[in-house]
Amino acid sequence: MKNPGLPCRNCLSRFLNSYRMAKREPVFDAFDFHVGRKLVAKYEVLEKLGAGWEGEVYKVREVSTGIERATKFFFPQRNLKGRTAKQYAIKLHKLRHCPILIQYHTQELMRYRGFDITFLVSEYVEGEKLSEFLQRHAGQRLAPFQALHLLHALASGIESIHQMREYHGDLHTENIIIQRYGLGFEVKLIDMFHWGGVRSENIYDDVVDLVKVFYSAIGGAKMYAKQPVIVKNICCGLKRSLILKKYRSAGQLRQFLENLNWD
Repeated sequence: MKNPGLPCRNCLSRFLNSYRMAKREPVFDAFDFHVGRKLVAKYEVLEKLGAGWEGEVYKVREVSTGIERATKFFFPQRNLKGRTAKQYAIKLHKLRHCPILIQYHTQELMRYRGFDITFLVSEYVEGEKLSEFLQRHAGQRLAPFQALHLLHALASGIESIHQMREYHGDLHTENIIIQRYGLGFEVKLIDMFHWGGVRSENIYDDVVDLVKVFYSAIGGAKMYAKQPVIVKNICCGLKRSLILKKYRSAGQLRQFLENLNWD
């Protein structure tokens, strides 16, 4: 029997939503803009590219020019007083010469369900997410030699970020855009995360995440026991301490790959 002194879950939810509206403290976990929706009379939604803790990323078209762009919409509870979007834009501008990152263009503001929502507009890059790219391959994985080329491309790109004493902060197969190019790959990153001021730990996290992406690309735990020694030497069993003992930046990982002994 329900306790008559406690409100039901639906009543409590309605109360909390009303309270947030009264306090002007919006909480959203999705926008889900439909294809064709016009935003601030300037952009038309083409497709949703991804979602994360901070917000959602969409492919849009500029109405006046027909040019395709990428846009990142921030959940207001993750972007208090616009600080997160501002930090993100400043970081992208600072790293604008790093070829692995998309180029930031401008910041926009729109009304959504009675609240101001910030979104950033950046270049749109052709390709597909690494997660989808892997799904199209036999066994949903790459051969070790292909995966090594991919890891080298990623490490080289992240190296330019680390050289500027910055970090990516959110590297995984869902925010890597990939294109085949000859024997190698061209890669772009469609999202980043700002964990506050730069610390060595942030750079170490990027290195470990690079190895984890490589591990996923070769088939993960299911295939790891069958991998050649050279692959296991790179992955170090995904043990953070062993990975960082070998390479403490993306540049050191790149150098390690370029000096591999194949005998």
